[in-house]
Amino acid sequence: MKPAFSHLVALLAPGLVSLSSTASGQQEMNNVEITTEPVAKGIYMLQGRGGNIGLSVGTDGAFLVDDQFAPLTDKIQEAVSRVTDESVRFVLNTHWHGDHTGGNENFGKAGAMIVAHENVRKRLDPAEFKELMGRSQQAPPDALPVITFTEVVTFHWNAETIRVFHVAHAHTDGDAIVDFQDANVVHMGDVFFNGRYPFIDVESGGSVHGVIDAAEQVLALVDANTRIIPGHGALAGRDELRAYRDMLVTVRDRVAEMAAREMTEDQVVAAQPTKDLDAMWGERAERFVRAVFRGVKGR
Repeated sequence: MKPAFSHLVALLAPGLVSLSSTASGQQEMNNVEITTEPVAKGIYMLQGRGGNIGLSVGTDGAFLVDDQFAPLTDKIQEAVSRVTDESVRFVLNTHWHGDHTGGNENFGKAGAMIVAHENVRKRLDPAEFKELMGRSQQAPPDALPVITFTEVVTFHWNAETIRVFHVAHAHTDGDAIVDFQDANVVHMGDVFFNGRYPFIDVESGGSVHGVIDAAEQVLALVDANTRIIPGHGALAGRDELRAYRDMLVTVRDRVAEMAAREMTEDQVVAAQPTKDLDAMWGERAERFVRAVFRGVKGR
């Protein structure tokens, strides 16, 4: 098993369990609490277990960005009901991983429209398994996006213009950035891990180059007052995203220089190119460095 893939299995195993809504998965989630943090007028960030959820509320109905794990759906619904009487009408998936799409089936059965980039549906749809390189995930029919897009889709919802655009080969091959333009809020999904090394899913078409490009695109959109919801970590702003981008560039350039000297992946990892950064950015440096190496080598 490839090192990056083994890390992915560990990361996503709860998501795979949650999609089937097993009793063991439910038991595992019993102690999870969903917290709700106001971000801007009508916009909230929900945190529990898995990726951060964005929530827009208003007279049109609730609009969710991602939905964590299936056993948490009732708790997420309860958190939504604390800030609005309206039901969830849309769920926008930022990418295909189980900690962001695990609740799709439940919300879909409850009447929500699931929206995502076309590659998210391909990776969740068993019928598409053989048409994609890398891995996919067998999701039940009600968990599949019913609306897909390739580059940009715009919602005019809750007196808000919500522009959703694809960033190519970043965290995965199906990432979406969600720009709540009137509220000056951006949800970046797992393209942005605030204050920690990111997971770059190389086997799903991700690349450090794409993550850097996506960060650059968002930095060009935001100002000093923009609130940024990351896929993981605390609510952020422009300064935190800029620091993240700078870290990515630094590590990418260091690893690229080593790769140019014909160092192997294991040799680059052993050289610890992030050693001076680990205290700030976390403990999963090896996984990150391996993904960066594969990105600079074009693997």
